[in-house]
Amino acid sequence: MLKKSIHETAFGTDGWFSFDPDDAGLIEAVYKRTIREGEEKLMLAVLENAVEYFQKYLLARKPSGNQLFREAEEWFLDKDSESLYSFENICDTLGFHPDHIRKGLMAWKEAKVKMSSSSEPNSRPKLARNRVKQTSVRLSKTA
Repeated sequence: MLKKSIHETAFGTDGWFSFDPDDAGLIEAVYKRTIREGEEKLMLAVLENAVEYFQKYLLARKPSGNQLFREAEEWFLDKDSESLYSFENICDTLGFHPDHIRKGLMAWKEAKVKMSSSSEPNSRPKLARNRVKQTSVRLSKTA
């Protein structure tokens, strides 16, 4: 059976393609699987990004870093699963246990805060103030 479709012109010569109705289920399944895999990759990227911001900006001094940390932490702690890209929904889709991830992140946060508070307060590594004098190097050609 031949059909012409505007959005499917790329599948055949001159805009026509051969389509067997018996293959409709197979084609639909492959298409849905491809979309599903793409959605899962995107969800995993969202989760990875949130973990990165949570860890990277925990001890941030700049307001922008603090805000990124707070947003990531709030996202992890939110128990709402109605939004497609909520933490709960992403974990459910990817087969992760959200409470297990939360506990791990909070334990990591506590240890990191404890470690930073046990070091000297307001201590920052000091940069060397010595400047290197410019030396003149002369290259000569030797045969």
